[in-house]
Amino acid sequence: MNDPISSDAQNRIQWSLFSLRLGVFIVMFIWTLDKFVNPSHGSRIFDKFYGISGSSDTILYILGALQLILVLAFLAGIKKRITYGLIFILHGMSTLSSFNQYFDAFNHLLFFTAWPMWAACFALYLLRDLDTKFTVK
Repeated sequence: MNDPISSDAQNRIQWSLFSLRLGVFIVMFIWTLDKFVNPSHGSRIFDKFYGISGSSDTILYILGALQLILVLAFLAGIKKRITYGLIFILHGMSTLSSFNQYFDAFNHLLFFTAWPMWAACFALYLLRDLDTKFTVK
């Protein structure tokens, strides 16, 4: 039996997905801005969590510019399979690269916020075709 979703339920789903997309965007956008405002912080993160040392300001600016394009396309709902997928993968890499922090949980509580955000990224990817509120057609 295929019960069609009521227009009220569709509207609630669209607003829910938009709120997830906006919330994920805000975090990713601030991380992006950090590469421009404080590139030395980005360099330290690459060194500590990814084992990539010696990232220059220029590299961080280039990565920041690419990330800015991605997060703006994500916010606009452009090429959802690609942009939502990349956001899911990038946030997943960030979440998993912090794995050692989880062993000392009570001294690194904020790291645990990455998990529900990663779940939101996954939900957005799976439900991308239903996420139509304020997206570019």
